[in-house]
Amino acid sequence: MGIWSKKSIVALRAEADSAEGGLKRTLGALNLTMLGIGAIIGAGIFVLTGTAAANFAGPGVSLSFVLAGLACLFAGLCYAEFASMIPIAGSAYTYSYATMGEGVAWFIGWNLVLEYLFAASTVAVGWSGYFSAMLNEVGIHIPAAFASAPLTVINGHEVVRAFTCVGADGGTLMDATTQAAFVVREACSAAGGTAVEGLINLPAVALILALTFLLVRGVQESATFNNIVVAIKMIIVLLVIGFGFMYVNTDNWSPFIPEMVTNPDGSTKYGMAGVLRAAPVVFFSYIGFDAVSTAAQEAKNPQRDLPIGMIASLLICTVLYILMSLVMTGLAPYTALGVPHPVSAALEAVPQLKWLEYLVNIGAVAGLSSVVLVMLMGQPRIFYTMSRDGLLPKVFAKVHPVYQTPAASTWIVGIIAIIIAGFFPLGLLGELVSGGTLAAFATVCIGVWVLRARSPELERPFKTPLVPLVPILGAGATLYMMYQLPGLTWALLGAWTAIGMTTYFVYGMRNSTIGKQEASRK
Repeated sequence: MGIWSKKSIVALRAEADSAEGGLKRTLGALNLTMLGIGAIIGAGIFVLTGTAAANFAGPGVSLSFVLAGLACLFAGLCYAEFASMIPIAGSAYTYSYATMGEGVAWFIGWNLVLEYLFAASTVAVGWSGYFSAMLNEVGIHIPAAFASAPLTVINGHEVVRAFTCVGADGGTLMDATTQAAFVVREACSAAGGTAVEGLINLPAVALILALTFLLVRGVQESATFNNIVVAIKMIIVLLVIGFGFMYVNTDNWSPFIPEMVTNPDGSTKYGMAGVLRAAPVVFFSYIGFDAVSTAAQEAKNPQRDLPIGMIASLLICTVLYILMSLVMTGLAPYTALGVPHPVSAALEAVPQLKWLEYLVNIGAVAGLSSVVLVMLMGQPRIFYTMSRDGLLPKVFAKVHPVYQTPAASTWIVGIIAIIIAGFFPLGLLGELVSGGTLAAFATVCIGVWVLRARSPELERPFKTPLVPLVPILGAGATLYMMYQLPGLTWALLGAWTAIGMTTYFVYGMRNSTIGKQEASRK
């Protein structure tokens, strides 16, 4: 009984094959691939592509996507081996349990809360901004007090009241979320507007509530909705790429990797160092592909379909990211893309493409909603597996008798996400989410190598190629990107880990199913 207790692969496979009280197997390879695309194509393609180009890499941001995509591909190949061997909904948590023990598994499961739960809340807030802007274009204005949280973060760490500067027509006059309160009031008054305090982000709350209800009703229904949304955003992305290449000005690509520039604070941007620095930034774009593995117990043929879903979605999205970054930096100078809506900024540079701008807003709304859906789907399934192992209360493992979904866990996750998205500042969460995700990726890569050495005889329907090279490259790349995280993020990760490990020692270790089994044998 203890922190190093491991679950046997035989026991995990038996658990996966048991249908009693379990989840319903309805998803095929296409559905799983679409879930992966739904998780990946979102804020990355509609926001990060432009900001990474403007602030770090210039047109060379396409190389940054290649580097980040390769790191994710190495991790994805390791995920695929585990997913084919252990088709359990726990994802990296379960894989760690089988290779490195219960304590490491809990640590990874706790970090996955950052990836799924907090990412869902963060993306829902981004969706709210696009949705409100789209309604504004057709003359529908959501009251500013009900379209933003009451708090925000400025200067990367200072929590202040959130304001929106509203004009006489109900539209937003200026970005008021990055300034101190007195600055907002004075600047807004000078612009002829009114500073309105945020009360609750109702669009974000409504989105999470609707998607939570859909997820409770059934994974097949959720997958069907995701397929429709993914088809819409894929069509729009392909339209931008296809028509955009017709108007690319190749002068904007010269120099492809701009000369390094030193900022006033001593930091640098551009040059090859900028391309490397942008890789961890655009890595955020890939967060969520591993959510495919959380649907393992709802896949019809997990040994075959899970590897297909993860690797196919990664490859498709990497190609789309590279093409989109080339188009955007070809349509407009990269220095003009450091705005909240960089795709629209690129299209504005070419009058002939003006008609695509409204479609881009639709694509962003569709893209971000599918990301939230997949994140909200993944977290309850992690909790479901942890609860079945005794590390969380039994309520998280309850399956709806009709819909065969982890309904109680889904509602708990949905309610927490609603509170976070509706009321709390999210400015610090982006890199915190990435830190938790990178830790999970590195652990999975190391776990594949460990299990190959310890149990080479186990059946592996899918084998990671070139072991140990691929796991070493995957772990090395993800750990390098963790190294790039700022000190404040590391401090927050340390605090989050301390809370998690305290919870484990107080509750999880005492109630662990495998721990009790080992104690009874002594």
